[in-house]
Amino acid sequence: MKALENEIVRVISRPSGIPTAENFKLETLPVPELEADQILVRNEWLSVDPAMRGWLADANNYASVRVGDVMRSLCVGTVIESNAATINKGERVMGWFGWQTYAAVKPEAIVQTVSASDLAPSLYLGVLGLNGVTAATALDKLGSPKSGETVVVSTAAGGVGSCVGQLAKALGCRTVGLTSSEEKVRACYEAFGYDHVINYKTDDIGSAIKAHCPDGVDIYFDNTAGTISDAVIRHLAIGARVIVCGTASIQSWDPPPVGPRVNRILLTRRARMQGFILFDHKDTYASYVSQLEELIRTKKLTYREHITEGIHTAPGAIAELYRGENLGKRLIRL
Repeated sequence: MKALENEIVRVISRPSGIPTAENFKLETLPVPELEADQILVRNEWLSVDPAMRGWLADANNYASVRVGDVMRSLCVGTVIESNAATINKGERVMGWFGWQTYAAVKPEAIVQTVSASDLAPSLYLGVLGLNGVTAATALDKLGSPKSGETVVVSTAAGGVGSCVGQLAKALGCRTVGLTSSEEKVRACYEAFGYDHVINYKTDDIGSAIKAHCPDGVDIYFDNTAGTISDAVIRHLAIGARVIVCGTASIQSWDPPPVGPRVNRILLTRRARMQGFILFDHKDTYASYVSQLEELIRTKKLTYREHITEGIHTAPGAIAELYRGENLGKRLIRL
């Protein structure tokens, strides 16, 4: 075991905006020795998520990563050594193992065991992991969608948004997606089944929302904030629910100098606006995974994966995500 080398991605500075490769350093170290009640996981898949920007930007974030740490990440890997009574060698697991080839962690770092032999392990970092469970949980608990309602989703072709659109459609809702390129527009129509898709880079968002949502927006699943959301929120229906799940369009979280205030709209439309963090819903995580697994098996849920090879692609991956270069869930295969 000592002959093995561990490649890690270490945080060396906090970004002033979107994290770039310059905020990280690739290092090669010996594989760590196991302590009591630890397991050694050989990572196979690393996740890249929009939330990483917040973890890096703010020392007081709900899941802050310290300068000097291995980059925090969900990963899928195989247990190759175990000093823990509850975890066996050879088990495939998904959990907080970080951007590295080998992770020595306690069992508490595991989110779930990946035991399904008929489903690709990578799915547990995407449609069956943080992205899919976020979509299903937030839409269900905060959105409470009803058949016939209109659901608008920003970053509609991304890992979360693509799942939200399909789940809402399956419940009988009318779905409208916002995305950033003609390729993603096609994917939203052809793969994810949206009724209408708006290219926010080329279309007038306000006019398009008015045309496609003549009775207003009942649920807005917001992954962007910024001017996109400003335009959508003006068209909320009475009793609308706004789910704030991400802020991808905001480069820096200094208070914006201009922009519409939502207070009057929320008041007059009797609307609800609520933030969503999946970590607050650990008690129902497994139940939503089971629901999503069944939808995948019965081919009622479609997904896309954007995969790069090798840990050397990790340092620049968050910036690529925020530039919209991915189509589907962003993953790194080791």
